[in-house]
Amino acid sequence: QMSNSSSITQFLLLAFTDTRELQLLHFWLFLGIYLAALLGNGLIITAVACDNRLHTPMYFFLLNLSVLDLGSISTTLPKAMANSLWDNRAISYPGCAAQLFLLVFFMSAELCLLTVMAYDRYVAICKPLHYGTLLGSRACVHMAAAAWGSGFLHAVLHTANTFSIPICKGNALEQFFCEIPQILKLSCSDSYLREVGLLVVSVCLALGCFVFLVVSYVQILRAVLRIPSEQGRHKAFSTCVPHLAVVSVYVSTGMFAYLKPPSISSPVLNLVVSFLYSVVPPAVNPLIYSMRNQELKDAL
Repeated sequence: QMSNSSSITQFLLLAFTDTRELQLLHFWLFLGIYLAALLGNGLIITAVACDNRLHTPMYFFLLNLSVLDLGSISTTLPKAMANSLWDNRAISYPGCAAQLFLLVFFMSAELCLLTVMAYDRYVAICKPLHYGTLLGSRACVHMAAAAWGSGFLHAVLHTANTFSIPICKGNALEQFFCEIPQILKLSCSDSYLREVGLLVVSVCLALGCFVFLVVSYVQILRAVLRIPSEQGRHKAFSTCVPHLAVVSVYVSTGMFAYLKPPSISSPVLNLVVSFLYSVVPPAVNPLIYSMRNQELKDAL
């Protein structure tokens, strides 16, 4: 038991297993996933940066998404790999704050960027004649910068708020990385309600992004169905399928992680779900985008 947060020098993360053989198995599994994510996202970044044919708004935003995915998975997985390899659960207090900040930053910016990408598809399909005007190079840079800036502001607010709350219920987190709800569980006063209030605001903003995504795709679907030729409909919608799949993976895993009923909550389930939402999207996004995209395949 710790009296207050000032006496805490480290947190103890939740171990995936206590069996040494399984810890090493987890290490190799995580290493494989991490290398696949590095390779996939790295190839997309290189292809978009080096191929002039891919210097369009859609691929510019995809490059930004790959950078965010690399940052997101690099925030959680290397530490989990190190802990599994060295049979260690500790993370320093500053390390925990940095991990929480970076994770909130990358994941918030990714949601904003996915919303911007939905707008890009909406303009491309519903207002093709205005595409060059509405999504010029300057507008694209501004929108991407707004997504990164929103993520940064969000992360600063949450990190400062979470780590200003007194902690007196030990230092063991029920998670394999530093996460706001798990740190709030260790707080010893009603001051955590301030962070809960900020989380409610964040949920409302996320809901706003989600509504924008849904409305954009309803408009896109209506526009696609009005295209007379079947080939035209297929071509228009095929440019949206990868984005729709990425959004579905991101939103479904995130919603299940944070909105599942407490009655089905358990440390093991929390571990699995958090792994799904923090590790799976960055690893599978390159696969989703390159699978049906001939331009990207040719560039690679």
